[in-house]
Amino acid sequence: MPSNFFVLAAVPAWLTPIWVVLVGALACVAVILACLGLLRLALPKVAAITTTTNKEVLAQPMFWVTVAIGVCAIVSFPFIPYNTFGEDVKVVKDSGLTVIMVLAIVLGLWSASVSIADEIEGRTALTLLSKPIARWQFIVGKFFGIIGSVAVLFVVLGSLFLMSVSYKVAYDARENAAPPPTVAQCRAEIVQIAPGLGLAFLEAVVMTSIAVAIATRLPMMANLVICSTVYVLGHLVAQLASSQAGQSGMGRAMVQFMGLLIGTILPNLDNFNIYAAITAGRTVPLAYLGWATLYCVLYSTAAILVGLVLFHDRDLA
Repeated sequence: MPSNFFVLAAVPAWLTPIWVVLVGALACVAVILACLGLLRLALPKVAAITTTTNKEVLAQPMFWVTVAIGVCAIVSFPFIPYNTFGEDVKVVKDSGLTVIMVLAIVLGLWSASVSIADEIEGRTALTLLSKPIARWQFIVGKFFGIIGSVAVLFVVLGSLFLMSVSYKVAYDARENAAPPPTVAQCRAEIVQIAPGLGLAFLEAVVMTSIAVAIATRLPMMANLVICSTVYVLGHLVAQLASSQAGQSGMGRAMVQFMGLLIGTILPNLDNFNIYAAITAGRTVPLAYLGWATLYCVLYSTAAILVGLVLFHDRDLA
């Protein structure tokens, strides 16, 4: 019998699918670098601002604090007793997706305030715009740079999260005295949860675009309050639109009208919140991911355009 058989047999089943995570992480890095390369060819000035902003955000202590919080939370989730009678893996999935998404939004909001609002108040933006750089190039470059930092956060925490989900499957089997899971079972859990990370990233992009637009006029605290309100209402748009509001027909129509009005102005974040279906083991159709991506691109573009309008006549002096 070959000697490497014993080496392969000694590798835990949950650790074997790690190559899927590594391939996915490398693919994400390749996509980020390819997008940056295309941006340099099409819009070199925007690409220069994007690269500078990305380096500034990654060098800030806030980024590493966010990563540390995410790592501590994700590593601890598999060992927390949830007492769900065999549903602990689903709880770990939902908790991990939520934590990564919230941390990414916090990072995007903070980065927008520091990179845009603080630079405007500190006259740094005036120095930069005194060069042959248009205002739209400044805002778009800042936005792409912040999104790049958010993407790096997702790659780091997302890879660790997928490995923790695979480990949780084996951990629960050992705790419940069940047969050890196979490599295929662990790999299936990783592949099944991956679309949830993609949707969480799209939601973070939408919220970051709103934070960038607000940062052209307001400081960090006001940005935080507004974005928090948008986040809450964005997850209530569908419920408001379908609410019956008691027995009164006029009241019901008024609530539905307000729900439609809010849904037209604010993002419908429930488009990205299908964590319940993902954690229950359902497959996310590629068509749904495509429509969610299109919605993210359109709404983010609209938010950045609003930011450009707000920034166009902003007195930097």
